[in-house]
Amino acid sequence: MPCIPATKAGRRYVYRLAPTMAIYLVFLFIAQWSFHHLHPTGFIVYVLAVLPALPLIGSLIVVGLYITEESDEFERSILVQSMLWGFGGTLAVTTIWGFLEDFAKAPHISTFYVYVFFWIFMGIAQPFIRMRYQ
Repeated sequence: MPCIPATKAGRRYVYRLAPTMAIYLVFLFIAQWSFHHLHPTGFIVYVLAVLPALPLIGSLIVVGLYITEESDEFERSILVQSMLWGFGGTLAVTTIWGFLEDFAKAPHISTFYVYVFFWIFMGIAQPFIRMRYQ
């Protein structure tokens, strides 16, 4: 599996996603550091809390751009199918965990992890989908 995508759309995807994730890390550091050292109050609390989410939203836009720009129908299909498995896995886990919280008093998990679950399930699904076509 090559590290550099073969298509132009794939390369643009990587070149867009890398800085988006770098910005996410910077914004996350700023927010974490600010809350632990500056103890902000008022409106700035909301700004700092939302700051790390913005590049994550940007990453979803980058994926959407890739889907629209990718001319290789097979690659586009693999991504869309893996996203569907990612959505399904995420919905299953979060639904089950929600019932566990409500009825079995399981510990609360931050809703931030919905994003993380999606990418984990999507990443797990992708190689299996590719194997199906080999």
